[in-house]
Amino acid sequence: MQLSHLKRFAVPAALAAVLAASACGTTEEGSGADETTAETGPVSTVDFLGRTVELDAPAQKVVALEWAEVEIVASLGVMPVGVADIEGYNTWAGEAVPLDDTVTDVGTRQEPSIDAIAGLGADLVVMETDDEELIEQIEEFVPVLVTEGSSETDNLGRMHRDVDMIADLLGKNAEADALWADFEAKIEETKAAIEAAGTGAVPYLYADGWVEGDAVAIRPFAASSLVGSLGTAVGLENAWTGETDGAWGLGGTDVEGMAQYTDTELKFIWNNADGTNLFTDGVAGNAIWENLKFVKDGSLYELPLGVWTFGGPKSSEAILDYFAEVYAS
Repeated sequence: MQLSHLKRFAVPAALAAVLAASACGTTEEGSGADETTAETGPVSTVDFLGRTVELDAPAQKVVALEWAEVEIVASLGVMPVGVADIEGYNTWAGEAVPLDDTVTDVGTRQEPSIDAIAGLGADLVVMETDDEELIEQIEEFVPVLVTEGSSETDNLGRMHRDVDMIADLLGKNAEADALWADFEAKIEETKAAIEAAGTGAVPYLYADGWVEGDAVAIRPFAASSLVGSLGTAVGLENAWTGETDGAWGLGGTDVEGMAQYTDTELKFIWNNADGTNLFTDGVAGNAIWENLKFVKDGSLYELPLGVWTFGGPKSSEAILDYFAEVYAS
């Protein structure tokens, strides 16, 4: 996902085009484990763009250019040799699946260094964008696998497909099956905990945000986002019903727009990875904000640091753990 931390709201045009095509059913999905012939022999898969990607042997030296894919590769037992924006990964995404000190930074997620990638002698580059020029430049040195990254129609199914297509090329299909089984078990565990607590009737609203000039921009995560899909999977209701971006399940509003929740009982969960304390210090003294029922009730919950809301199964498990903490502890 090529957002610059959480502050870059616009999705790059090329990526938006691929996501729009996906919504219309015009692209093919990863084929899963069936494409892998052996853990030590040739491997192949069909990526999000419908391209067959073939390797003579499972990839062992992998560069990942988006943080969800970094997490997935490492979760399957292959520490990436190269990652775009390691510092950002550690801040925003690294709690669930940390990187070790062998990993090389290959530039930003928006503009990775082709020279840095080529110098690592990698077997595979995993990315989300369909930037044809970037793909062509990288493929002069190493094969490229393009994953989907997000789908407002089925984010959990999409994540499973992304895991499987990566596993195909790593020869890690058994590990992928175990990873997904653990994730599904966490869903059931979380759902049971919330049901036992009897608190699941209260809706939640997850949001992050930032300050633009003198205004606070708030970005709610709808039911179609990854966070929202996890909430739905454990029986929770998402309070945001407004428009979304059509790609990541993200809405947009401001403090005035939050007035719709003045009398609504809900649990407000927010992200503070950048340390701005937006939903405490940033809105302090705002009459609309302080009059919201969930604010007056003290029903505000800060997501633990380093949990990526656009991540893979392990980040998703961390989000589920926090849903359980908010609703069942």
